[in-house]
Amino acid sequence: MKFTLTNLVLLLMIITMVVISKPLMADDTNTQTNTSGSNTNITGGYESTSETTYADGSTNTTTTNNDSTSTTNNKSTVPPPSANSPSYSSMSQDVCSMGISGSVTTSIVGVSGGKHFIDENCERIKLAKVLQDFGMKVASVAILCQDRRVFEAMNSAGTPCPFQGKIGKDAQAMWEKYSELRPDYENHVERTKIIENIDAEILAQQLKAEEEEAARIAAEEAKKAEEEALKKAEEEAKLNEEVIIIDSDPIVIDRD
Repeated sequence: MKFTLTNLVLLLMIITMVVISKPLMADDTNTQTNTSGSNTNITGGYESTSETTYADGSTNTTTTNNDSTSTTNNKSTVPPPSANSPSYSSMSQDVCSMGISGSVTTSIVGVSGGKHFIDENCERIKLAKVLQDFGMKVASVAILCQDRRVFEAMNSAGTPCPFQGKIGKDAQAMWEKYSELRPDYENHVERTKIIENIDAEILAQQLKAEEEEAARIAAEEAKKAEEEALKKAEEEAKLNEEVIIIDSDPIVIDRD
């Protein structure tokens, strides 16, 4: 009887402890961030439950749950090295050449390159100087006239560029005849259109002014003719009045 009562009290105590106790939980969250190395994220959930029942014997039940998640991101955001443009030195020889280089760098790849280019204007000046030294003045001017700016400057100065051995007015006539061969042909066409439009406007203004002047002269002549006609009419009317007065005088007859 005493043993039964002791067991009953012990059972009640165990039941009371089980009721008022809470499950044991262990959560662990660890986050690590590294933009230039590897990223590791570990998340774990731990749960442990223990239950003991004393009824006609002894029963012990233990349940353990252990969940763990591990995430690793091995990604580097460091950009690649910059692409350097190749260096092009200006040559010491008497040539008209210049070097141009460039480079482009992206987050994945970098590209660079370069090239030499010929300066035709520099070559033209050097060739003209050599021809001038050889006494070929017309040829020197002719090679300079291949430049559009020089051609326009020569025309503006009244000294047209040579045309197949012709100079002066003869060369100007040939350039006007074969205008498509001019190095400034496009600008020449635009300038010609502008000049024609301005000349047309000036001519229209002159014609309008002449018409207005003709209308003014015609109006003055008409007014003058009207005044003369009115004056003549007044003179005729005055003359008629004098004739009527003369006719109305009494005639005296001498009966002796």
